[in-house]
Amino acid sequence: MDIRQLGDNIRNFSLDDGDLGSQGYTRVLLQLFGYTGHEKSSFINSCKYILEEGENFKEHAEARKTDYGPTMVRNAYPLTNVITIVDNRGCSKMNDFERAEVYAQLGNFIPIGEKVEWKDNYKAMMGAIEDSELEPNFSDLIVPIFVYSVRKLISAEERQDMKTFMENCVKMTDIVPIIVLTSKTKGDYLEMEKQFRLMGAETVMAIENYTMESTIKTLGRSTDILMVIDSALRYVRFRLEQPRDPRRERIERKKFMYNYIHHIQLHQEEKKDEIEKSEREKEEKKQEEEKKGLCTLL
Repeated sequence: MDIRQLGDNIRNFSLDDGDLGSQGYTRVLLQLFGYTGHEKSSFINSCKYILEEGENFKEHAEARKTDYGPTMVRNAYPLTNVITIVDNRGCSKMNDFERAEVYAQLGNFIPIGEKVEWKDNYKAMMGAIEDSELEPNFSDLIVPIFVYSVRKLISAEERQDMKTFMENCVKMTDIVPIIVLTSKTKGDYLEMEKQFRLMGAETVMAIENYTMESTIKTLGRSTDILMVIDSALRYVRFRLEQPRDPRRERIERKKFMYNYIHHIQLHQEEKKDEIEKSEREKEEKKQEEEKKGLCTLL
């Protein structure tokens, strides 16, 4: 597809285009996820730069090149009147409750514009989910996008985290996350694409972001970035070909969150019991050794 046509198709996209209409959705929400320092913010800046068609590059989303990205607030950036891209808080390494926060962002249970704080207990997590019912958001059609830099090697722990994340994204959104590999010229993106496909990814796309240091628009770079958005819209069209119920889907996402948090609580209690059991066994062993030592003296 010609790059101009590709851009026009994105700018003119409407949720009412299908035979069944919007079915109650009012916005496409491209939800960006990933570890800190993998160029989520740079990807947003690149999308804005291309779609606005200007020659002045602007950092709409703050980006850093370190492993400790600055994004703490769930920020939204409109790409068109219908399409909005969201920079969710990233992680370095996730514990159980941080994983739950990631899914809370995915399910729109944390309001856009609100600071994302990692909670560390069951009560706080459940309270946050209940608070989201004050102004429930059920009209966003969510498309998950996972961003990963080819500069980084995928550890065994990350591989399992990402595989589980993709599986849970399908449960929550009915969509397998689009994988965006950034810095495509800085590593072996073909090998990394293979790894993600083995994890269950259906769409893997490699791109090179625009930055303050690299603003000259090229056909290939711009096309790659637009193709990511176009792929997301193809998922949207596919979903809208079948009857949908946005309110029911939010309820199902909420059930998923309750179940997920409940399992975290059980896991935490099991770990606590194991620690306490280990401490008791150590104490009993210590007392037993002290008794043997006393008997030897006698």
